[in-house]
Amino acid sequence: MAAPGPGGGVLDRPAVLPGYDNKKSTVKKKPPMYRVMLHNDSSNRREYVVRVLMKVVDGLTVDDAVNVMQEAHQNGMACVIECAQEDAERYCEGLRGNGLIASVEPAGGGGEGKPSD
Repeated sequence: MAAPGPGGGVLDRPAVLPGYDNKKSTVKKKPPMYRVMLHNDSSNRREYVVRVLMKVVDGLTVDDAVNVMQEAHQNGMACVIECAQEDAERYCEGLRGNGLIASVEPAGGGGEGKPSD
């Protein structure tokens, strides 16, 4: 059925549900962040580790890759990148697929950095 008069009818303003605050802005919660950890190993040359890091991790510069490799060599492990879980798992698999030892841990802190299976 058509609304009376030319141009149609006017819709009423929607009612506000009890307990709902129209003034609250909806803020998307950021996904939890994860760290990709590189573990030192005695089987891969340092130059190879740097090349693999740059090949697998998007946007990693030579300087970044050298710093990560050096930290892992000196301290036993190093954080390669902090990112969303899906990306962290992809990077970790890429590093492992090239013969490096890597793991993923929540970025919230306190992780032991043990390689995951």
